[in-house]
Amino acid sequence: MRILVRRKTAGALLLGAFFCFPILQSATADTKPNCKVPNDITRLDRPLTRIGLKLQAHQAVKIVAIGSSSTAGAGASSPAASYPARLEADLKERFPGADITVINHGVNGEIASDMIARFDTDVIAEKPDLVLWQVGSNSVLRDHPILPAGALIHEGVQRLRTAGIDVVLVNLQYSPKMLGKPDAEGMVHLIDVTAKELNVNVFRRFSVMQHWHHARELPFETFVTADGVHMNDWGYDCWAKLLGGALAEASMRPTASASVTPALGAPVTPASAKPTP
Repeated sequence: MRILVRRKTAGALLLGAFFCFPILQSATADTKPNCKVPNDITRLDRPLTRIGLKLQAHQAVKIVAIGSSSTAGAGASSPAASYPARLEADLKERFPGADITVINHGVNGEIASDMIARFDTDVIAEKPDLVLWQVGSNSVLRDHPILPAGALIHEGVQRLRTAGIDVVLVNLQYSPKMLGKPDAEGMVHLIDVTAKELNVNVFRRFSVMQHWHHARELPFETFVTADGVHMNDWGYDCWAKLLGGALAEASMRPTASASVTPALGAPVTPASAKPTP
């Protein structure tokens, strides 16, 4: 399978294939705990039929990740350690032989209105099958009112859906500086409500990180950098693995049992083939 890497002004573009990803064999990954969380936290509420059909037909799948600094990869040791880059690597293992492109269009410091202003050039022009929209963090960190953000998310999702693009929203990080803001949980709730109104999925990053910190009793420094906001390499890699599993399960749902979620690290059979028992 050919892999091509090219730079874009908003982030790194990596071309690759879809699939299940072993834990990174690095000193960092080897010395830190497993990042798995219960499936009910990461499972997407709605199937990703578009991706499932394209995988069955052996057609190329394109994903655009748009967002602010945690999409761009702030806190990561390199662009290759950002969550979109790690997601492509994870999906490469889950769907061997599929042609997948993950494009990173994250820009540091942006809020929802900035991202929507880039939709025509950085999202719709790419003609993706799926957009991963990480949104809400900077509005909370800057103490902006959250209701206008809800209206903007509504507008943005409708524009993407009108263009025939599937959407997965990604909510806030559960981190010390975010938790010091009074509207953090309100923004999480607002994103959930907006997603339900528009019938789109949410990847609940806030709940994932909350589970790591409370249920798993992992200190914040396991997955958050010293700035108290951004994720580190381990956090980005885990986010990508969990998101990859959620995308794989949701894309298989039309032709496979919706109640069966591929375990972290377990290979996934394309939707056109019979799942391995």
